[in-house]
Amino acid sequence: MDMLEEWFLIVREQYKQVSWLEGIGVCFGITEVLFAKCNKVWLYPCGLISISITAYLYFDVRLYAEILLQVYYFVMSVYGWVLWSKRKGTGLNVSYSTTREWMISIGIVIGSWNILYLFLHFTNSDVPVWDSLVSAFAWAGMWLLAKRKVENWIFLNISNLIAIPLLIHKGLFLYSLLTIFLFIIAVFGYFDWKRIIDFHRNKLIKIN
Repeated sequence: MDMLEEWFLIVREQYKQVSWLEGIGVCFGITEVLFAKCNKVWLYPCGLISISITAYLYFDVRLYAEILLQVYYFVMSVYGWVLWSKRKGTGLNVSYSTTREWMISIGIVIGSWNILYLFLHFTNSDVPVWDSLVSAFAWAGMWLLAKRKVENWIFLNISNLIAIPLLIHKGLFLYSLLTIFLFIIAVFGYFDWKRIIDFHRNKLIKIN
């Protein structure tokens, strides 16, 4: 048996241990990001279900900053749901971040990383640096998503990139696959949202 085959068998056995609750959470997580990619408000109710399940599972593996992230996700999902529902339309509300919004986003990353890292020192977390960093970038990304800013995909994907090995380390293998999927979809989402802006710009130019 070569090394690749042995690795495949180990991974297969690990995925057999995935709980049904983790499976449900992942399904709603996939649905959420697909709705986000398509710029549909239904991402938020699906997200609220996924968030609730994920927070419960993360508590079991001591990803405390990620739990705080899920609480933040929950609040921002309610906020985003209300905000998007008030701005009905297809893509007219999608836009690029202003310089001020970029500065706020970077401030959210730096500030939340320091706060979460400090908080984790008072817990039994064994990955305080990476756990807090994943959450810090995701906090900024969710804020930009609620405001329908294209750059939300950039911040969320940095978070996803760091989260993948962290989730594997914690044994949440199905969630690691979900995060890889989210990373890929976020790349497409970024270019889809850019196309939405370009389409409406060209439309306005033709009208004028």
